[in-house]
Amino acid sequence: MSTNARGARAVDGASPVDGKTPWRDWTADDASIWITAPMESDDKYSRGVLGVVTGSDRYPGAAVLGVEAAVRTGLGMVRYVGAAHPAELVLQRRPEVVTASGQVQAWLVGSGMDAATRPEDDATRLRAAFADGKPIVVDAGALDLIDSATGPVVITPHFRELAKVLAERTTGAPSADAIAADPAQWVVRAAELLRVAVLLKGHTTYVADPTGTRLRVTAGPAWLATAGSGDVLGGILGALVATHARAVAADASALAMLAATAAFIHGRAAERASAGGPIAALDITESLPVTVAELLA
Repeated sequence: MSTNARGARAVDGASPVDGKTPWRDWTADDASIWITAPMESDDKYSRGVLGVVTGSDRYPGAAVLGVEAAVRTGLGMVRYVGAAHPAELVLQRRPEVVTASGQVQAWLVGSGMDAATRPEDDATRLRAAFADGKPIVVDAGALDLIDSATGPVVITPHFRELAKVLAERTTGAPSADAIAADPAQWVVRAAELLRVAVLLKGHTTYVADPTGTRLRVTAGPAWLATAGSGDVLGGILGALVATHARAVAADASALAMLAATAAFIHGRAAERASAGGPIAALDITESLPVTVAELLA
């Protein structure tokens, strides 16, 4: 057995935990606690600033969707510091987004990126985000870099992405099908091995962290399984982490709570957008302000 930079263990013949860990179902009442409305004394900086490195020339829409979701979930500012083409599209959709670097309270990285074809300029941006020491939400094309993080980490993989991450770090790692067949067990195992909070996407979302937090979220219609939906979830979570950066610094389990809240908001917004019919990812973002208001009420 060996140990990597974050303390993750490489285990021969890795297998699920015993299944006796109790799971807590995350509710609207739970989620409402982790939504912060601004006060009259707040400004755009005190409300939270999210740094974003997402999207690519091949998948520029991921940047648009994540930024749109973050803005509509509620925070003071988004700094988009990704590639030029996605930045142009982000500004066309959200002209209030800042594309200059500066201080942030949290990062969202990896959506719409591919580690196998990552340009060097994207690699430089990602390395800077991981080295910043701030809480970081890691999706898709940046999952290979989590060992380099200097701050708290929450990852948001689907089954295939989690299988790949585990295969890179363990021998005898599970297949995507094995994870899909027993997600509750493998999300716990992943949190223990990787030493990060893990949000495993699915119709039922499972969230676990190394401190023993075990949360389960069942929200959203089956229509939610659509392209770009995960990018929206990342934006929601990024906004929540940016507005709760102090809580994350004070409490190791806060990232898991925020992840479960993001999954709940994501599902509830999708229900509102769908009304029983099909939806696209952008439809979910447009339902976010009313969904957040409903939870605050």
